[in-house]
Amino acid sequence: MISGGCTRSTQFQIDAREPVPVALINDFLYCPRRAALKIVEGWHEENEHTARGDVVHEHTDLSGFEVIEGVTLLRALPIWSERLGLNGKCDIVERHPDGELRPVDFKLGKRRRWENDDAQLCAQAICLEEMFGRPVLRGAIFHADSKRRREVEFTAHLRLLVEQTVARLHELFDIHSGNNAIALPKAEWKPACSECSLYKVCMPQMTSLPPRLDGAAAMLFRVHD
Repeated sequence: MISGGCTRSTQFQIDAREPVPVALINDFLYCPRRAALKIVEGWHEENEHTARGDVVHEHTDLSGFEVIEGVTLLRALPIWSERLGLNGKCDIVERHPDGELRPVDFKLGKRRRWENDDAQLCAQAICLEEMFGRPVLRGAIFHADSKRRREVEFTAHLRLLVEQTVARLHELFDIHSGNNAIALPKAEWKPACSECSLYKVCMPQMTSLPPRLDGAAAMLFRVHD
């Protein structure tokens, strides 16, 4: 059931010493403020997109395995990285006959490249590498609306992006625990904001202004002698 108002969630209110959930990498790269509202203030709100995402993941959330044409499919596999302080779950991990591992993530929408999706998948690969002690060079994203699969290579750029993002997320958890006093990311309105489940909490059109209007507002409230 989709809530009509904003609610506080305990899902993201975890101790800063615990690992960062892999899914928050996607949130942060989509919008740093969205991740901050979840981690620091504990907001979690559903909308049409999150509800559809839950439906897409209903099958993959059931743990187990099956073998198709010699490839073992491991479903809902728990993953972690002690080095980066990460944990989470892979929708599917393909184990090929030669031992190669490939994470597969299920996403809404049509087949299209989004860096935040690729980074989340790469983070899963980094966890698998640490867990199984072997390189994971590629994976795939299955786009539910178009029912098409998109291959993703885990480049040096993508791996660096994951590490940088995880470091920023740990900073946000430090704010939540009171160990860090840095400011929360500011709201920056963009067309995609209207699709965000935290739109009513963030209010980007109210809390962010174009530079020209921002300067005008400052002049309006400036005290003159």
